[in-house]
Amino acid sequence: MRSPSPVLSDAAIVLCLVFIFLVPFAGAGLALINTGLGRSRSAAHMMMCSLCAFSASALAYFVCGFGFQGFAGGPMHAFQIGGREWSWLGAQPFLLRHLAQSGWPAMLAALLGLISVGLAALIPLGTGADRWRLGATCFSAVLLAAFTYPLFAHWVWAGGWLAQLGTNYGLGVGFLDAGGASTIQAVGGLTALSIAWIIGARRGKYSPEGLPAAIPGHNTVFIIFGCMIALVGWWGLNSAGAILFYGIPPGYAVLIAINTALSAAAAGLAAALVTYSRFGKPDASLTANGWVGGLVASSAACPFVQPAEAVVIGATAGILVTLFVEWFELRMSIDDPSGSISAHAIGGLWGVLAAGFFARLPVPGAPAGVTRAPSGQLLAQLVGIATLIGFVLPLTYGLNWTLNRFYPQRVAAEGERQGMDLYELGAGAYPELVTHGDEFSQR
Repeated sequence: MRSPSPVLSDAAIVLCLVFIFLVPFAGAGLALINTGLGRSRSAAHMMMCSLCAFSASALAYFVCGFGFQGFAGGPMHAFQIGGREWSWLGAQPFLLRHLAQSGWPAMLAALLGLISVGLAALIPLGTGADRWRLGATCFSAVLLAAFTYPLFAHWVWAGGWLAQLGTNYGLGVGFLDAGGASTIQAVGGLTALSIAWIIGARRGKYSPEGLPAAIPGHNTVFIIFGCMIALVGWWGLNSAGAILFYGIPPGYAVLIAINTALSAAAAGLAAALVTYSRFGKPDASLTANGWVGGLVASSAACPFVQPAEAVVIGATAGILVTLFVEWFELRMSIDDPSGSISAHAIGGLWGVLAAGFFARLPVPGAPAGVTRAPSGQLLAQLVGIATLIGFVLPLTYGLNWTLNRFYPQRVAAEGERQGMDLYELGAGAYPELVTHGDEFSQR
């Protein structure tokens, strides 16, 4: 079975390629944010994990991930229910074989997927900060890139059954996600939740009575600088996804950039205001979490909403992320140093839901600028959210739980006490801060 793919002009292909080249900035921004929110004695380890997880996920995606994901217009496995065909898995050859014969859209989909799956693999690293082994992060990234990500990405971006909800059941245009709020962010955030459950909290985080202790991040400059770099990457991610998967005209890239920036700005300010009202002072780390949550929430409907609606989406994301950071820590006893679960899982789920509320699509045959809200779109988005929570979360938890049985993911107690830098890498990120040895005490 093959599903139709968007027809891209030469200009759209070139512009899409340029936007894909910007996406690694999002990964760099997340790596800096995760590093800044962790302890100083694990800073080098976090950056090393980011590089290795990105590399491992890219190779796994190359081997079989893209084969399972496929692309719109490519071969896929399907089943019939009620006389309708539903695609559930790509049937593309492994190792990217014969890809050039499929043309530019398929090659662009493979390149974007190669980078996007690496971005998804970086999200759980902040949750496992200060206690997640380097080898375990790589193995977990392989599982994500080989199975979890490509399966859901096929359902959304490659003509799978979620995308077919529109043609088969009349639910709007099918599940809508232009920039990866679900396929990248929510999948990565739910994997982070699984990791938090499996490896447990950092030692000393919770008292015997269950009260959390504050363990602040070590470098606020890294955190804020990472937010600004991530914005550049999100411009590329949202624009490339909209053009490649939904055939959005290249001219919409300006609207997408405006909506993305406004959503992040509104979310960051909302988070700052919430923390100011609650604590008397704005909190930098929670403001950064809100900013990232705004970027995440913008992705689903970035080309289909007006700037004012993007502000509403972002502001709501900033409030939700801030409240859920506290809820996960206090009520669920989940230790998430970087707030990845709240920023990416909650932000992504809200962004997908917001697409059902606010998305307006062009009316076929009508003059330019005439749009409408597709009937049944909200229900299609709810089906996608239910799939993420009811299927993707158990899948990613099961895969990582199995990995933990064969390769324990948490570092030994000595590693936490000594710091991940020295214990796993043999050197710290800030050697000048190490206590001086005897050579400095000699006269």
